[in-house]
Amino acid sequence: MSPGSDGGETTAGLAPALAPLSLAQARALHLHAQGLLARPRKRARKADALAAIARMQLLQIDTIHVVARSPYLVLFSRLGEYPPRWLEELLAERAIFEIWAHEACFAPMDDYLLHRNAMHQREHHWAIRNAQRHRGTRGGDIDRLLAHIRELGPVKSSDFEREDKGSGGWWGWKDEKRWLEAGFALGELMVARRENFQRVYDLAERVAGAAVPDWNRVEIDPAQVRRTTVLKSVAALGIAQARWIADYYRTKPRLRDRDLDELVAQGALRRVAVKGWDAPGYVHPDHADALAKAAAGRLRATHSALLSPFDPVVWDRERASEFFGFDYTLECYTPEPKRRYGYFVLPILVRGRLVGRLDAKAHRAAGVFEVKALYLEDGIDADEALAGDIAAAIDDCARWHGTPKVKLGRCRPAAFAKLLKAALQ
Repeated sequence: MSPGSDGGETTAGLAPALAPLSLAQARALHLHAQGLLARPRKRARKADALAAIARMQLLQIDTIHVVARSPYLVLFSRLGEYPPRWLEELLAERAIFEIWAHEACFAPMDDYLLHRNAMHQREHHWAIRNAQRHRGTRGGDIDRLLAHIRELGPVKSSDFEREDKGSGGWWGWKDEKRWLEAGFALGELMVARRENFQRVYDLAERVAGAAVPDWNRVEIDPAQVRRTTVLKSVAALGIAQARWIADYYRTKPRLRDRDLDELVAQGALRRVAVKGWDAPGYVHPDHADALAKAAAGRLRATHSALLSPFDPVVWDRERASEFFGFDYTLECYTPEPKRRYGYFVLPILVRGRLVGRLDAKAHRAAGVFEVKALYLEDGIDADEALAGDIAAAIDDCARWHGTPKVKLGRCRPAAFAKLLKAALQ
């Protein structure tokens, strides 16, 4: 048995022993780290949006907007009502930047050098592999495009007419779009800003160069990059099993407990036990106070919200299952006849539990938020209190993006529809 595998550290100079956490306490610590433990106490400011992104480390990007585009919804779940334009403003102000990490993500500009030096550790990522392949076969074309941008300034994909009206290749994109994306994935180009959510590409030397001193001259040792991404992943997750850590930044290989022994011995991570887990959890020192509160039962989850399918809380199916007993798969890429729940289903967070999922669509022109179907998890008490919490979460989200009229479809269990309709009045 490795030191501390019973839930505390036994080596001289390390943290005192800690009784195993309950699963509910571990969940509370996780939600605390993610900014989902309690409802915001005050109206959000733009600085709060930046702080939320820094807290998560990564904010995944997706363009599906049947409800709201994922990055906006992830921030709303944590901030409450806020102007979505803040995200574009933070990007244009160079407070954040876009990078291929977990997937395509926003990240704090403060982490630019870390991500730039992590490129080689992400070469297995499908986007990086595609870009390298494209660089190898169409390098001359990409270089000419870079020269065009250097001379004439930033460009959008839509600036180039498509000659081939067929589809195929990299999502059926036109050549210039593939060249732009290759340059972006390889760090030659960056996203200077977005216009109607469309990327505007510019040279990295102009985007990063304006915000980060020595942006292309600072080299970080690969071992230090790996160590930093491990620690940042654990900090973002609050408490994490070793096998979950690498996925956060899409690094390889998957870690094992013995891979973290040195960090535990150094005090860079704390190893704790969680009842019902077959492996220990790891906690960053930044969460020492929250860990103590969780262990004492004083870290209480009171927040309820609709989550994006690309929220860090649910983007790892194994982790969501371990924390919440919630088996979640995004079905928008599944043929419709094979879908179990719907195209873009939102997990429902209520006071520290994932209690169900919502198949919704925002009809913006009509101002209607359509709940096509709502499914509660097995074993959840479908009472008035739950209906009140879910109704508040639906109503808040609907009003935030201008669809205040809620249209409720079917529910499972069916009897819950009456309680939910009453709560939505």
